[in-house]
Amino acid sequence: MIKKVFRLFSLAVIVGAFTAVSVFGSPAQKQDTNQRRLTVYLRGVFEAKVSLIPFEGLKAVYSKPVGEVSDVKNDETAVIEVPAQYLPGEFVLRIDYRVKEADNPYPAERIIYINKQDVELVVNPPYINNDQKTKFNKGEKENTAYRAFMEKNSKKRMTVDLLRQFLLSYDRPKSKLYRQGVKEFKRRRVEHNTWLGNQTRAHRELYVSNLFQFQYIPAIAWKGSEREHIGQVLKNYFDGIDFSNPVIVRLRELHRFMDGYMKLYGMQITTEELRDSLFVQAGRLACKKASQGHPKVYGWMVDYFYTGYETYGIEAGMIMLQEHINNPNCLTSKKQQIAKRLEGMIKLIPGALSPNFFNSDSEGNDFEFHKWRGKARYKLLLFWSAYCESCHQLVKELKQWYSESANKEKIDIIGVSLDETEAEVQKWESIIGGFPEWKHIHVNGGVNSPVANDYAILSIPVMFLIESESNTIISVPDNFNQLIKDL
Repeated sequence: MIKKVFRLFSLAVIVGAFTAVSVFGSPAQKQDTNQRRLTVYLRGVFEAKVSLIPFEGLKAVYSKPVGEVSDVKNDETAVIEVPAQYLPGEFVLRIDYRVKEADNPYPAERIIYINKQDVELVVNPPYINNDQKTKFNKGEKENTAYRAFMEKNSKKRMTVDLLRQFLLSYDRPKSKLYRQGVKEFKRRRVEHNTWLGNQTRAHRELYVSNLFQFQYIPAIAWKGSEREHIGQVLKNYFDGIDFSNPVIVRLRELHRFMDGYMKLYGMQITTEELRDSLFVQAGRLACKKASQGHPKVYGWMVDYFYTGYETYGIEAGMIMLQEHINNPNCLTSKKQQIAKRLEGMIKLIPGALSPNFFNSDSEGNDFEFHKWRGKARYKLLLFWSAYCESCHQLVKELKQWYSESANKEKIDIIGVSLDETEAEVQKWESIIGGFPEWKHIHVNGGVNSPVANDYAILSIPVMFLIESESNTIISVPDNFNQLIKDL
């Protein structure tokens, strides 16, 4: 499918008889009244490094810590100031700890939310995910309210989820039992969503209330086949979601919510062609829905589908996104990449002249792509990286196939490394020693290099099968099997 929670700990009983109430003190006045302070009281380990990491980007992935404190000993505190630009926010509290002095550091993580209050908590890192042992400072609202909400939500929607699963799989839709189940599902669904709305209103001043909407249960008509049921769920999938609220793009829950949406489409896939068609349909509907909301949410949605279409090479999806990147209300971060891909789809097609480039090879010799001739009729231009697992798999398949003498007469292979850092280049150099019959090129700048731009490289691996004499593009195979088929 389209391309990747923690709990807290508190101290119950510790040698020294510390309690959550006794350790929470009054922190000193902050320099910036708009920032917040996180205070972590370390218990039960020899030493630790405490980091606070915000979630950013499309998948709300880890970014650089907003602050970290090293060499925190047992019974000591770590204080991290959280800058205003990260608030309100969802963070990972990470503690790399050593139980004994001779131990290697071991990570422990937990999600916390920070908004209008300073946050203090007692943490014994090995038990950081134990809700029964974590103590926030008295009066803390965000994390306390969210935990209480999720506990109640899990109990309330358990029966609804079980009913939905039963009805989706039951094969006697005309039976009395089925009709009773449908009636009960509708009643409990309305009851749950009403409670959900009340909870959202009651906690509307809290940042975590934005997470409640993702627990909304959409309606299902319960008519027709199982496939039609999935279609009904998809039709109502976005009910209950407030796309006018830009805060949701900073929540990881939005990405999980969209992955669930795509999973429903994936359940209907039987062929690659159908996959592409369904995924384009999914993107068209979701982007249209998001376009009616906040520009940041609209842009996030376009970014989400661009990433999926790029991963799976779905050109029809890229074409669909063109209208959205030209919409001034769409605050996408991928406008240049999408435009670059669309341009490449026009220029880098079978029959077109491949872009020429000049570089030096791994032996330090001058190299001009169009003038270089090997022994075979075709040359394969492979863009890859030493740290790309998909590249490793493709290279492994190519190496095994190329070990047969007859195949060496079919193509000459030119590997272009897009590695950037010194460590990556060193690893690349160690790898290419195993492929002495290939031509090896390293270009400075990686995916931002002129060569990568000319070939519209946005992800790797990418292959171009090119006729050696004319330098015209024969094909742009998506994978090893497609390459062999094209040959």
